[in-house]
Amino acid sequence: MLALALGGGGARGAYQAGVLRGIARRCPWLRFPVLTGISAGAVNTVHLAATPGTLPHSAADLVELWLSLSPEQVYDVRASTLLTNVFRWGARLASGGIGSGREPMRGMVDTQPLREFLNRALRPKSDGSIEGIRKNLQSGALHAVALTASSYTTGQSVTWVEGDAVALWQRPQRRSEHARLTVEHVLASSALPMLFPAIPVGGEWYGDGGIRLTAPLSPALHLGATRIMTISTRYRRSSVEAQAPQVSGYPPPAQVLGALYNAIFLDLIDEDILRLQRVNKLLEGMPPERRDGMRTVEMMVIRPSQDLGRLAAQFEPKLPALFKYLTRGLGTGKTASPDVLSFILFQHDYIKRLVQLGEEDGEAHAQQVEAFARAGE
Repeated sequence: MLALALGGGGARGAYQAGVLRGIARRCPWLRFPVLTGISAGAVNTVHLAATPGTLPHSAADLVELWLSLSPEQVYDVRASTLLTNVFRWGARLASGGIGSGREPMRGMVDTQPLREFLNRALRPKSDGSIEGIRKNLQSGALHAVALTASSYTTGQSVTWVEGDAVALWQRPQRRSEHARLTVEHVLASSALPMLFPAIPVGGEWYGDGGIRLTAPLSPALHLGATRIMTISTRYRRSSVEAQAPQVSGYPPPAQVLGALYNAIFLDLIDEDILRLQRVNKLLEGMPPERRDGMRTVEMMVIRPSQDLGRLAAQFEPKLPALFKYLTRGLGTGKTASPDVLSFILFQHDYIKRLVQLGEEDGEAHAQQVEAFARAGE
């Protein structure tokens, strides 16, 4: 069974949409019975799961969703709101905990615009469930869809699964739950730590799914995948590029945050792929009766052909004035690759460029994707 696993990356999720449209042009017959998503990948996953029809139709619809996005539809960019949040955070840090009965600080930005945007795009029913997912499950076009978020309440990584006859799993610091997926689940999975507010679901507060999920491929594996395709949003640097300094002198906050966000959202998938490849090699050397129910799983990864962090630096000047003032205050102009900026830059021109790059990379990998998908037929 073929699965599509989409990880995080904030605004970089537009690249994933572009890749899918590029692939769909060459492989219009392609179908993913299992869909799993984390963070920005959760937005793409649910949209794909809820859209009827072929991959070209759902991918084109997803691209249009991203191209219609703007900073104002993700967070409140009004100067008064941004400044109020900044001053509240500063005052709370300086207070030493005095006045702890006050309204708790949530995120640096207000993401109510994103909630409204997703409600318009996904059109949930009155009970919050997304009807398109249920229809695709009932028609057999979809086997299961899963989103992962991090519970700030318990410290666990939680995967919500919508699908019929799906067995749940439990691991140390990881658990799964049956759920009728809603916009709140998507918001919870994509709530960037500190920047976006935590989201309440089922009595617990949740943040971005990438924070605690040490095995990003595990939901797809538990849902029965024998082949997994993932679209990474991290450019693979050469050894020369990787060793080149990104900053001169003491690293600014933007560089530190970029390294932190990369470690949370982008590094773990590469580690999980390496583990999967090693397990495959071990299993291939064992007779089936000694594998203890384990199976080999084929893996395919598509990556950006350009560094999305460096690309983001070209579009920062067009950010809303106050927001640009705040990002420059973090030192985005002092690093050659402002990765943290690429997570939050929902600027139309940057989104459009990510989609274009994704389409180019998708078409470039289409023949490889076709061979990978057909190998299991």
